[in-house]
Amino acid sequence: MTGHRIVVMGVAGCGKSSVASLLAKRIGGRYVDGDTLHSQSNIDKMAAGTPLTDADRWPWLETVGDVLKDEGTVIACSALKRAYRDVIREHAGAEVTFLYLKGSRDVLLERMAARQRHFMPVSLLDSQLETLEEPGPDEHAITIDIEPSVPEIVGEFVKMLEEGKA
Repeated sequence: MTGHRIVVMGVAGCGKSSVASLLAKRIGGRYVDGDTLHSQSNIDKMAAGTPLTDADRWPWLETVGDVLKDEGTVIACSALKRAYRDVIREHAGAEVTFLYLKGSRDVLLERMAARQRHFMPVSLLDSQLETLEEPGPDEHAITIDIEPSVPEIVGEFVKMLEEGKA
């Protein structure tokens, strides 16, 4: 089941990295944390609590798309706007499935507060929620709520892949 190109997307604290990592293992794919593809200047801005601009994001999104050229890649990437997802698709050069992890602000805040060793401060959550454009029905995206455990989320998505629903 490694022929897929999957972006696990959503705002900070939704579990992108945890879900993408386990999903890659389950389907025999390669996991990439999109945060590792940011430039140092982007990381420094976010660590300082400064939201990224679109100009900051374009090169990063192009890199994310380039990484997805390899079949079987599962990448954790916020992909908050449709335009961002379009750039990723364009640079991937093939069909990309987006797994959107959706959660309430309260759950997201709780998860972010519990994280350690992450450059994204809690203060940027509201900025991300304001920026977020949920995937539309024409975007080849699946939405899953973040309330269940990571293994449950991954299991639900893998079942959809196996049934051809994703």
